[in-house]
Amino acid sequence: MRRETRASARAFGRHVHWGYWPDPLRAEGTPADVAAAAERLCRLVCDGGVVVDGEAVFDAGCGFAGTVDSLNGRLSGVDLVGLNFDPRQLQRASSRVVPRLDNRIRWQTGDACAMPLSDRAFDVVLAVECIFHFPSREAFFQECARVLRPGGRLALGDFVPTPALQALQRLLNRGQTKGVAAMAATTGPIDCSCGREDYFRLARRHGFEPVSDQDITPGTLPTDALVEDLFADIGAREAANATRTIAWLSRLGLLRYRVMGFRSVAASPSG
Repeated sequence: MRRETRASARAFGRHVHWGYWPDPLRAEGTPADVAAAAERLCRLVCDGGVVVDGEAVFDAGCGFAGTVDSLNGRLSGVDLVGLNFDPRQLQRASSRVVPRLDNRIRWQTGDACAMPLSDRAFDVVLAVECIFHFPSREAFFQECARVLRPGGRLALGDFVPTPALQALQRLLNRGQTKGVAAMAATTGPIDCSCGREDYFRLARRHGFEPVSDQDITPGTLPTDALVEDLFADIGAREAANATRTIAWLSRLGLLRYRVMGFRSVAASPSG
C-alpha cells in the first residue's frame, strides 16, 4: 500500500537508513514501526563498536544525526563528532540534537576519506550505512587508522555482495548492479562491490583485526517496501525500481546486509 510522504518522513525523520526486525514476519510497516527498526539497526552498529560512557566517538556519515542523537540519549561523558559532506544536513542536525548532561557534540563538514580531524583523537569510528557513498573504502580505512587511538574500534553497516554477485559485477565491468546504479541518481554515488573477504583484507592492510561480523539480511527486508514507496512519493521512479532490484538481490541471497566490527592493532597512525 502506498504510504504518504508525510508518513515516510516520520519513519525516516531521525535515521535515514534501513531498519532491523528481530522477527521480520511481525513487521507492521507503520512509520513508528520502521522508525523503531531503524533505531535497532543503529544500535547494532554501535554495539559492534562497543561504545561506552566517557569515550570519544566519531560518526563518519552522520546524515541527520540519528546515531549521534541515539548515543547522546543513552550515554554520558561522551565526546560525539558527526561528519557530513552536506552542510545543510548538519544544519538540521545541530538544530535538533542538543548535548545531554555532560556529553559534548560537535559537527564537522568534510570528507570521510580526508577527515579534518587530529591523529589518535577517537576511541570509536562508526559508519552506519554510508560507506558505499564514500569515494574510496581504502582511503576511509586509512583515515580511520589515523584518527583512532591504539585499540580503538571501527564498526560499520553495509550492503555486501556475495562472491556470485561480485562475479556478475565483474562480468558487467562495473562495481554496481544496474539497479544500484539507478538509485545513485537520487541518493548520490553508490558502490556495493566490496565483499566480506575484501573487507577483511582491507582491514588487515590498515592495522585492524576483525572482531565481529553479523549477517542481518533477513531482519532488514521489511524496509524495502517503505523505501520503494518513499522514492515513488517524491517522483524518483528509477530509484524506486532500483530499491525493488536490491530487494530481489537480497531475497535471492546475493546481496547481504552485514554489520562488521574491527579493532585497531596498529602501533602508529597510518599515513
